[in-house]
Amino acid sequence: MTRVWLADWEWECCGDPFAVGDDVDFGVVTRDPSSVLAETLGAALAATVDALESHHEAEFTDRVRGRVRAVHRVTYEVIERRTLRRPGHGAPPTAQMPANGAEWPMARHELGNGVFVGSRPFRYVIEVVPVPGSAALETVFGVRLPAPSQDGFAPSAADLTTDAPAERSSRSHIGWLVDIEEPERAEDRLSRPRSD
Repeated sequence: MTRVWLADWEWECCGDPFAVGDDVDFGVVTRDPSSVLAETLGAALAATVDALESHHEAEFTDRVRGRVRAVHRVTYEVIERRTLRRPGHGAPPTAQMPANGAEWPMARHELGNGVFVGSRPFRYVIEVVPVPGSAALETVFGVRLPAPSQDGFAPSAADLTTDAPAERSSRSHIGWLVDIEEPERAEDRLSRPRSD
């Protein structure tokens, strides 16, 4: 069995969905990912990973091919810290601070004929800080399959009020560990002692 790490950022925009029982073919960055993943997953969990997948950086000659036997969604705890947006902290240093209770002005682009596109920055800056050693696994059916809930840090209605907490804890999805049963490779068969 080969355990492969799939980073959330690699798969959030592209990569074909797959499920347990499907055959997959992954490009491999390294077969020794524990040092790369130790800070994110913790040393014990990172030591269980056999390969680090990528499909954005380059075409990799090393591949993991086989049947998916298990998929584990990996999350970790994060602390979200909310601070008031001010010049030099989430706003240009030359920006003028709006009056107390007022919103930041709308950033807009005129398209002509009275039409424009624009947005108003959120009143607060949200800093997301991972909590070391908090990685957890959840067994799931596959990767990029339709899901009932969404991850992310889009502000909720409670966040938009002035009485929202300045700090809160939540869990964030960071990737998947995929257990793959690879067919016996030719080089493995050749290196095995013969029994005549």
